[in-house]
Amino acid sequence: MDPARAEALLGFLALADRLKTVERRGRVVLPGGGTRRENSAEHSWHLALLALLLHREVAAEIDLGRALAMIAVHDLVEIEAGDTYAYDPAACATQAERERAAADLVFGGLPPDLGAWLRGLWEEFEAGASAEARFALGCDRMQGFLQNVLSGGLAWQEHGVRRADTAGRMDPAKAVDPVFAQLIDRLYARARAGGMLPE
Repeated sequence: MDPARAEALLGFLALADRLKTVERRGRVVLPGGGTRRENSAEHSWHLALLALLLHREVAAEIDLGRALAMIAVHDLVEIEAGDTYAYDPAACATQAERERAAADLVFGGLPPDLGAWLRGLWEEFEAGASAEARFALGCDRMQGFLQNVLSGGLAWQEHGVRRADTAGRMDPAKAVDPVFAQLIDRLYARARAGGMLPE
């Protein structure tokens, strides 16, 4: 390997390590009680596990490797753009612009062939441009919802999120496949039973 390419790869991996420092609004329940905020790297791992479990359950033929590649890169732009809370309209209004600029920085430090490949995966995910991208997006939305249910709806309560507020995020995930709809409906039932998400 060319030394400059090796240095670019190591530099990118060091940058990617910063994803562990990007906090999300979702909470992780700690053993023995208490909570802390989930970070984006933990989210990506949990999302990958979800995809691994569900890819054979859905009707569409899913290239798991491609879906997992999108999952691995989908939140790297948050290193520069930060996490955008789904229920913050002001932040959501500027999200696409901020994340495009962040993608220039994050993927631009790689050798051109690798940078174009990873950016292409990120863009495919964002656009929902394939069965794999839609599957990965469904998993992404479901993981965030699951994290809220697992933590007793703490982030929802902190931000005044109601059931109706979640439809715009969860309806597209439910539309990916009946398996997603079934699992998400079960999570809604748990949220309702636990008083986590007011009607």
